[in-house]
Amino acid sequence: MRAQIDMQRWLWLLVLACSWWAGVTFLRDGSVWTGTLMLVVGSAMAWWISPWRGGRSPRHREVMDLPSQDRPVVVYWRPGCSFCARLRRRLGVEAAKAIWVNIWQDGEAAEFVRRHNDGNETVPTVVLDGETVTNPEPETVLARLSR
Repeated sequence: MRAQIDMQRWLWLLVLACSWWAGVTFLRDGSVWTGTLMLVVGSAMAWWISPWRGGRSPRHREVMDLPSQDRPVVVYWRPGCSFCARLRRRLGVEAAKAIWVNIWQDGEAAEFVRRHNDGNETVPTVVLDGETVTNPEPETVLARLSR
């Protein structure tokens, strides 16, 4: 299980390498449109699943060092997670009020998520006023953010 999780973190490099290899091969063979499409789509897919999408997120330790009133909603997420994207989309502008911690950028954050999800990196894992909830309904999080 742990090896599978580690492999997922590096999958973006494989996607990037394969798409660039295919793109360059098509370009060399004279298929400019196909080669360009492979390069652009492959790069976009690699960016989407890379741990660095969205820039540097706050670290788990930084968040826990904040006073509790300054962290009413903390969302632990990872790139490429459709449930995380759904939550962020449904929260709309209110999403900016939450603290978003990327578990692929912070080992302590990943450990925190595994500790609350039977050893699995199930995201989004959300802390609402100190209570940890896995994959909550967006309306629940929205209600807390709207207070």
